[in-house]
Amino acid sequence: MAGNSDTVRQTPPGILLIRKIRGKDWSLTTYRYIILLITFIAYACYHASRKPSSIVKSVLCPDPVKGPKKKPWPIGEFFVRQEFVGLDRNVSTAKGWDPFNGTHGTSKLGEIDLAFLACYSVGMFVAGHLGDTLDLRLFLTTGMVGSGIFVGLFGMGYFLDIHAFGFYLIMQMVAGLFQATGWPSVVAVIGNWFGKRKRGLIMGVWNAHTSVGNISGSLLAASVLDYGWGWSFILPGASIVMGGIIVYLFLAAYPEDVGFPYANDPIPSSERLPNDEESHMQKGKTAAVENNSGIRYGSGSRTSVGLFQACLIPGVIPFAFCLFFAKLVAYTFLYWLPFYLSQTEIGGEYLSVKTAGNLSTLFDVGGIFGGIIAGYISDKLKARATTAATFMYAAIPSMLLYRTYGSVSQTVNIVLMMVAGLFVNGPYALITTAVSADLGTHSSVRGDSRALATVTAIIDGTGSVGAALGPLLTGFLSTQGWDAVFIMLMVGALIAGLLLSRLVVAEITEKIRRPVTTSNGWQNNEGNLIDLFTHDIAHIKFGCVFKSRQFSLETMSHLFLV
Repeated sequence: MAGNSDTVRQTPPGILLIRKIRGKDWSLTTYRYIILLITFIAYACYHASRKPSSIVKSVLCPDPVKGPKKKPWPIGEFFVRQEFVGLDRNVSTAKGWDPFNGTHGTSKLGEIDLAFLACYSVGMFVAGHLGDTLDLRLFLTTGMVGSGIFVGLFGMGYFLDIHAFGFYLIMQMVAGLFQATGWPSVVAVIGNWFGKRKRGLIMGVWNAHTSVGNISGSLLAASVLDYGWGWSFILPGASIVMGGIIVYLFLAAYPEDVGFPYANDPIPSSERLPNDEESHMQKGKTAAVENNSGIRYGSGSRTSVGLFQACLIPGVIPFAFCLFFAKLVAYTFLYWLPFYLSQTEIGGEYLSVKTAGNLSTLFDVGGIFGGIIAGYISDKLKARATTAATFMYAAIPSMLLYRTYGSVSQTVNIVLMMVAGLFVNGPYALITTAVSADLGTHSSVRGDSRALATVTAIIDGTGSVGAALGPLLTGFLSTQGWDAVFIMLMVGALIAGLLLSRLVVAEITEKIRRPVTTSNGWQNNEGNLIDLFTHDIAHIKFGCVFKSRQFSLETMSHLFLV
């Protein structure tokens, strides 16, 4: 149910300290850059803490019949030829780690992924509503610290010599619940600070945090793999805790928290400045009341939107189901690509676990470009659905080529991997950022940003169900061969594109019918004028009367000159 939000919020302590040291405040533009940076770091930490499980899969469940290891390529020691046998205590893990090294090891790894992502998707719906009612800064901080603790506890299973499957299952489930706090919160914060102008491009660049987090998480986990797989969880877990501290100190969730008017509030025409969204707005009267302690009672007049109300916003359901299949594809790569690379011959040889983990980061490099390109194109065309569907369709041949020719050589593998990453992550990034923000501030909710976190939770929560299903199915299908896995991925991409067909047709139809205004102010739309002419031609009389419309002679001349 929707309800009033009377949350008492405080100006972040780090900002209060900086104000005291500088003796003055930052401008609106500076604050926006700070918000982009902090939320970027925050969600990069979230994704970095999700990568260790994919890096250590080949350690927990090794393949005993692999051939010789590939030599370092292409830049010296970055892709190293080194196995996980560096320390004496690691020798036992050369045969895997019970309970993941048995006949059904890959299936159990898939179940671990399912446990995490299922709790993540369920928690997303709750977190979205809570994010619309609670202090986003404290809510995000709590989620990050909690995530770090339980990711680290998973890694402690190595040092405590724990072999109970239930322990690892519970750790992943609780970590998934805490991880659900991240995405609705950061998207809501960005929506609070930025209007719709160039939202696709801005969020496309900003959404690189997903790939940056995946890359940094892979590198962190792989860098300490020789010291025990437990460190591959503890280090990313510590990094997200540090990120949570940064959020607590410096994140202003709403502009009015630091004395600026709310970005999406309607501004009277008499007070509106030229290019208002991009101009330096002066501090003025806001919806918040500030006292000397920095406490603000902000947004009391805003109401949070319920899940059912948010589902009724046009476009939410189609994009949510599209994201279901888009994340099924993307998260299968996220969780299984390093394992796939270590278990597949490339140029006639196998890669080491560490090399495969490092090499898999290049998929996310392609994803960075995909998110930016998709956002830019959707801004230019003003067609989010068309852009997302086109990328999903293009992902199908790119994955087919990667599976067919990726084993030819490492160079070919890298090129095709980056191309696949571009088309797979492009629509995923677009839907979870710009589309969610657009729908969260849709006119049907009167521009009330209290729908932002809820709409984001519905879309990404539904997508996360697919994200849970993909890795789970991969755990079973991979035992039948990787061709079955790639067929599943291509079918998923096809369905994702088809689910947007109605919105694509609507966008194309709107563009065809949209009148083009000429320099003299007339709408150069021949079809509309012909319709008007044929409808009223029987009623033309001398004196230029069209039915109930009276036109001047000048109007008539314009009409017949078209």
